[in-house]
Amino acid sequence: MALARILIDGYSLLHNWPDLAPGQPRHSERARDELIHVLTQYHDVTGEPITIFFDGAGAPASAAKPESSREVEVLFSRAGQTADDLIERAAHRFQSYGEVLVVTDDSAERDTVGGMGGSVSSCANFIRAVEMALTELRDELRSRNRTERSRFKRPK
Repeated sequence: MALARILIDGYSLLHNWPDLAPGQPRHSERARDELIHVLTQYHDVTGEPITIFFDGAGAPASAAKPESSREVEVLFSRAGQTADDLIERAAHRFQSYGEVLVVTDDSAERDTVGGMGGSVSSCANFIRAVEMALTELRDELRSRNRTERSRFKRPK
């Protein structure tokens, strides 16, 4: 069964993915943008809709908010809220639409979502899944490009 949505604790994933935006502070706009870019590619491969939640306190007020779409939604919590609060609410609301996968390393959050019947993934497992999917896509594109180039080679 396809997932109704993947709900991601953005900063939890960023802190566990040092190869993503190396040298950038984990709460920086550049690190967030790189995460959003990679997760958009992952959505393009899998077709699974994704919502990325960030604690609003982690972003300076002057930081530009990234563009969202229905397929890859980016949300920041407001004052007095945490990304965890939003994830729990979303997991509960999406239950009637199908299975929800929550990606976080926050054990309390994982217990809460699991208790509601949602699926949970550690950040390390999800990172491996993303990297594997993107590697398979690159390999498939290389293979197709080689095939197409060989079709158009001119005889000498």
